Amino acid sequence: MTPFPLIDISGTPRQRGQQYGEQARERIHASVAIYGDQLAELGITQEEKQRIITTFSHIIRQFDPDYWDEMYGIAESANVAPEAIIMINARTEVIAKARLLKARHDIHDDAIKDGCSGAVIMPDRSTRGELIHGQNWDWRAECAATSVVLRIRRDDGPDILTFVEAGGLARSGLNSAGIAITANYLRCERDYRQFGVPLSLIRRKALEQQHMALAMRVVATTAKSCSNNMILSTKEGFAIDFECAPDESFAIYPQNGLLVHANHWESETAKNKLQEQGIETSPDSLYRSWRVSQLLNAKSLLSVEDMKQAFFDDFGTPYSVCRPPRPGFGTDLSATVAMIVMTPAQGVMEVAPLPAINRTFTRYSLDAAYSGAL
Repeated sequence: MTPFPLIDISGTPRQRGQQYGEQARERIHASVAIYGDQLAELGITQEEKQRIITTFSHIIRQFDPDYWDEMYGIAESANVAPEAIIMINARTEVIAKARLLKARHDIHDDAIKDGCSGAVIMPDRSTRGELIHGQNWDWRAECAATSVVLRIRRDDGPDILTFVEAGGLARSGLNSAGIAITANYLRCERDYRQFGVPLSLIRRKALEQQHMALAMRVVATTAKSCSNNMILSTKEGFAIDFECAPDESFAIYPQNGLLVHANHWESETAKNKLQEQGIETSPDSLYRSWRVSQLLNAKSLLSVEDMKQAFFDDFGTPYSVCRPPRPGFGTDLSATVAMIVMTPAQGVMEVAPLPAINRTFTRYSLDAAYSGAL
């Protein structure tokens, strides 16, 4: 199985984007094809697509002009339209807007879900006394061939290491300040009633922060178009889960040295205020988080390998923590695209593509000397 390529970028936002587009051109073109085809299948005309993209372009520029410059640089070097890079970074929001435009009642893409099972092992449960943070990313199986690991050298803040779809600015990752983030799909009745910042850019902004408190503010208070669950952790030994509705966030703290989350609302406050709408398309979430918790709680002290073993769990396959490629609720192939396990104190991320059929990890590090096959 081919490892995810490591893309090294530095300099100004435009320069970083140009370096990114040059190094990841083939995978960026593949990403563009996936989401461009999806809009075409919805019957979106070029004019309608342009209007949707323009709306999110304005939102992105207002949130952080540097992100637009970086995206423009990616588009320049990859030889694609800037709109295509915006589409990759705002694909969840753009596709929902397209469905609304076509008066579709199913504004969520129920054919396949951006699922995920995430977990944090706190230092007091870790064999090395270091926090461990990871997830299984469940999405389109073909994204195993369109994703990369991006290492960003920054002059104006901490360096970043992030696993992301090619052309995207961030997804799961960590930074040189010892902050890490993962995210999971959630859904409620408030989704898409307002325009907000694309989820991927909220994660990027969190990874740009030098301090955990500032990263928490980004995740908890930035207005969103739709629900999302984001887990933040820091090498200093703290982790917090934010179940985010578009206009409100609900905090969940570790219990017994563990924090585990899948794709349903767990905060009692959230469940009293919101309507759970994700179980219809992600019913397995109800046992995936339970399975990961049970497997991790079977040992008093846990290692990176223990987290991997919990994420390899195949109970209920193919609707399991580790999903083999299979048809989704629609026609697309769903799978656990990647298993990502991070140790923020070391600045290290270990990633395996399609872990249900491949158990080979590659180590990526903020320190170039410590990256390579395991």
